[in-house]
Amino acid sequence: MGRKIIRRRVIRAMSDGTTRVREEKLAGEEPLEIRFGHTSFTTSMRTPGDDFDLVAGFLLAEGIVTKSEHLVAMRYCLGTDEDGNQTYNVIEVQLGFGAVPPQLSAARNVVTSSACGICGTNSIDEVRKKSTFELREDCGHVDLDVLLSMPDTLRESQKLFSSTGGVHAAGLFSTSGELLILREDVGRHNAVDKVIGAALRDGRMPLSDTVLQVSGRASFELVQKAAMAGIPVLTAVSAPSSLAVDLAQDAGLTLAAFSRGHSVNLYTHAHRVVNA
Repeated sequence: MGRKIIRRRVIRAMSDGTTRVREEKLAGEEPLEIRFGHTSFTTSMRTPGDDFDLVAGFLLAEGIVTKSEHLVAMRYCLGTDEDGNQTYNVIEVQLGFGAVPPQLSAARNVVTSSACGICGTNSIDEVRKKSTFELREDCGHVDLDVLLSMPDTLRESQKLFSSTGGVHAAGLFSTSGELLILREDVGRHNAVDKVIGAALRDGRMPLSDTVLQVSGRASFELVQKAAMAGIPVLTAVSAPSSLAVDLAQDAGLTLAAFSRGHSVNLYTHAHRVVNA
């Protein structure tokens, strides 16, 4: 989808008083509305592309679906811009048997920004959802050297970041270090939803022997999404939040952060990282 990258004219100003006009590539950001029937459930700001993966991952994180069969259909609804062109910014979802239909009366009444994955929920208790998938102690064991190699592998595969410098990335790895799925988005939680949604739609659930590598910090909502997908290890290149550490400890998830080439901080359930 071409709207992942938007070109804009900019003026570059230098400290010596000179200026230069040039074209910049920016990461696209547009709203995506999710509907059930004709009723709106939520709207999220995202980078266009991989939208069905985003919706599937979001619905899994919300506890609405747990496998691909729960999603009977997803389709773009009519949505047009001022010139009458289809915007592809509204998706209608049809749930199947076994899914947990959302309470549309409690639908989020705010737009979720690209910086926040849990905005609009009524309380923190609503976010501490119990995953269908158990985070087993004997799953997700990964060698330290393999874990430390993942940020570089992720960065080398970030095509959209290379063009714009303005997106986050999430990568699903095997415990042997193979990059299975990569997604990029202006929202770190969207990138994770897209990865998890792609895995769900591909019938890979639960993600018992995988590692989720993210390009930024490890926030509460990323730990929650990983736990809901059955991912036993989450690792980030930047810092975790205190609430992320608390949730990871409670959920039985291995949380690693500050993964920087030759070292990494292991905050919870460090037994899964071998030779550490």
